[in-house]
Amino acid sequence: MNPDDPLLALLACPLDKGPLSLLAEEEALYNPRLRLSYPIVDGIPQLLPSSGRKVGADDHERLLTRLKASAA
Repeated sequence: MNPDDPLLALLACPLDKGPLSLLAEEEALYNPRLRLSYPIVDGIPQLLPSSGRKVGADDHERLLTRLKASAA
């Protein structure tokens, strides 16, 4: 999955139904509101609630910094 993929605009977090951000290097989609990371396996997002991995405070700040840098 790449940042220009039109599917990315349609994907939503299964828990809060909000948008997800692509973390291409980590092959994951990230929900910063709930601090959950969903893996992308063989190009397929794993968006079951049980697939979400809780992200700690330090990793959350690192991911937010990376997302802001990629948006600029």
